[in-house]
Amino acid sequence: MSLNIIFKKGIYLLFVLVTLGSLTSCEPDTAGMGNGLSDLNVDPSFTITPVAGKVNVYLLESGKKDVLNSYWKVGKTEYFGKMVLEISLPDAGKYTVEHTAVGRGGTTNIATKEIVVATSDPEKGNLVKGGNFSNAADQVQWTILNLNTKGEAFWSFANNSATIHSSGGWAQEAIYQAIDVVKDKEYTIDMLVSSSSGSSDTWFEVYAGKSMPVSGVEYKDNKVMGLSTWDGCAKTAFSGMLSIVGCTKNSVTGTVSNVVKFTETGKIYLLIRSGGSVFTPSGITVTDIELRGK
Repeated sequence: MSLNIIFKKGIYLLFVLVTLGSLTSCEPDTAGMGNGLSDLNVDPSFTITPVAGKVNVYLLESGKKDVLNSYWKVGKTEYFGKMVLEISLPDAGKYTVEHTAVGRGGTTNIATKEIVVATSDPEKGNLVKGGNFSNAADQVQWTILNLNTKGEAFWSFANNSATIHSSGGWAQEAIYQAIDVVKDKEYTIDMLVSSSSGSSDTWFEVYAGKSMPVSGVEYKDNKVMGLSTWDGCAKTAFSGMLSIVGCTKNSVTGTVSNVVKFTETGKIYLLIRSGGSVFTPSGITVTDIELRGK
């Protein structure tokens, strides 16, 4: 009885060894040849199709050959895991679409195409001009509102952004531009803000007021959003959209909100005013400023 069991175990062990040897023999002899389970030539091609009946909306569709998953980057925005993707590009401009096709074994290949949007969406297009501060043409869209006489606070434009600097002592400065809006239409305001260190007794406020800014006069017409150390933000380093990292309450709603609407059709002034007692040495940097229909 025991001899029979030993015999069976011997056969089982022999089977395992033969199986392992067979698997080993399937491995490539040369490095870089793959393991037979990868698609090194996975096809990253894709199509771009305008969506009928929609303004500045496009359908991105990956090719199907050996593609298990798709990753997309459109301008600065990334999308993950969709073979078919509908995107909205409300602002006029040229956009690079990058498609990463994923095949078996995690292999990837990349293809790119461009979309040129000729005209902004009149309902959702960004009404801010030069909101990226990317060149001199962008930067001249903004007017500096002089609120200090000794240069103790100032705005600098560089590296696709604008930065407010202050030596402290409550020195402040503002920038603004005029924008045409429609009565009773809701708009959202947002921007990317960052600082490598925190401040104390400091504010960074965004206004959308009807009254025209006056040099030397602190602007206070219709505060929409912002940062405030008194309210609990900007005390330490931060980076993100102001609608997310901000904590200043909207003067109309009494809540932290970036939504605004106006009682009259016509011109308003989008204004950013910042300063404080102890201001971060790195300044507060802003870019990607937008005001668009909700």
